[in-house]
Amino acid sequence: MNFEKGHLYHIFNQGNNRQKIFFSRENYLFFLNKVNTHLLPYTDIIAWCLMPNHFHFMVYIKHLEKKRTSESKPTQSLNHSIGIMLASYTRAINKQQNKSGSLFRQKTKAECITCYDGNTPSFFGSKINIQPAKRQYPQVCFDYIHNNPLKAKLVKNTQDWEFSSASDYASIRNGKLINKALAKEFVDW
Repeated sequence: MNFEKGHLYHIFNQGNNRQKIFFSRENYLFFLNKVNTHLLPYTDIIAWCLMPNHFHFMVYIKHLEKKRTSESKPTQSLNHSIGIMLASYTRAINKQQNKSGSLFRQKTKAECITCYDGNTPSFFGSKINIQPAKRQYPQVCFDYIHNNPLKAKLVKNTQDWEFSSASDYASIRNGKLINKALAKEFVDW
């Protein structure tokens, strides 16, 4: 994944062969703890949603690398930190489920939402034609992420899905992962 500081990205992956990646409420919470450790040092999270077999994050890149606590250790990149997050989660789930092998698809995807070369960003393989794309594409992504549980018929209202930032934006919960102040610069909520 190629990231640029100061841009919004939609980061997503799903279970290998579309298999489940979350088997219990504790799994979701464990993964969110990993997100706190491995994504927040590099990003501000604008929106997120964990589904039974995949995840979505809309993030603003603050740093591409961070210094390790030990002076003798080199810096760690955002890409490396995402890899550690997914690998350590996979190890824990494989142990829990008495399985082995990959839990996630091999490549986590990261689509830049605010990188423009004159073309509208792609959205899951297809181009969308929204003008002006610079302001509206982040809104489309934000809404898409929050509507996932509704589309999958897991809930009747987006804010009812516990494992999404939708309830934070609806002021039902005061979660610590998202940056609402920064979100106002990119989306209406």
